[in-house]
Amino acid sequence: MSASKNIVQIKEEKELRSTLEETSQAAVLYFWASWAEQCKQVESVVDDLATKYSKTQFFKIEAEEFEEISDAYEINAVPTVIIAKKAKILARVEGANVAEVVSQVASNCGAANGVGGKQPSADTKPEFKQDLNTRLKGLIERAPVMVFIKGTAAQPRCGFSRKIVGMLNEQNIKYGFFDILTDEQVRQGLKEYSDWPTYPQLYIKGELVGGVDIVSEMIASGELTEMIPEGSLAK
Repeated sequence: MSASKNIVQIKEEKELRSTLEETSQAAVLYFWASWAEQCKQVESVVDDLATKYSKTQFFKIEAEEFEEISDAYEINAVPTVIIAKKAKILARVEGANVAEVVSQVASNCGAANGVGGKQPSADTKPEFKQDLNTRLKGLIERAPVMVFIKGTAAQPRCGFSRKIVGMLNEQNIKYGFFDILTDEQVRQGLKEYSDWPTYPQLYIKGELVGGVDIVSEMIASGELTEMIPEGSLAK
C-alpha cells in the first residue's frame, strides 16, 4: 500500500460513503481483486497519481469484499477506476487502460490540484450530442427486437442481463444485442436518450419496452408476444 496520505484502503463501507458526502471535490475509486494480474499495473499508476494529485482523495476497494459498493457502482470487471463527485459518476475506466486513467484523473481532478483543469470536451458540444443521439437511434433500430445488456447474448456479465437473455430465448424471440460495457458513451448516453437509468433495456421496433421486471410481467400476460414483429419469432 502506498504511503500517500490521500489514499485510503477501504475497510468498511461507511468510510467511502461519509467521505464522498462530506467533500465537494471529485474522488478516485479504484476497484481491484487479488487474482487479477492487470490490477497490479493499474494500482501502480493510481499510487503515482495520488502523489501528483495530493488534494484528491483516492480509495482502493477490493471489489469482491465489498459487494454493496461494487453493485452500487456497477462493477462488472477489475480493475475499474471510477471518478465520482458525491453520488455522481464523472468517469469510468475498465481494464488496464492506463492512458485513459491518467487522462480522466487529469481532466476531472486537475483544477482542484492546481495542475490544469478539465478542458471542454467534444461530448459537451451540441453537435456531438446530436451525433450521439443519431448513433443511439441507429443502434436501437438495428434489429426489430433489440436488447442492451452487459456482456453478450452468449456470455451475459450480470444477473439481470442473464435473466432477460434467458427470457427472450425461452420465448423463441429473435433479437439483436449491444454490449454496453464496450462503449461508455453509449452506456451513459442511452440512459438520458430513453430516460431509463438502468440496464438491461429492451426495445421493440425502436420503442423502449423496459427492463427485466416489465419484460417478465409482459411475458406472463402474453403482451410481449403480441408486440413482437412478424419474422422475429423463431419457428
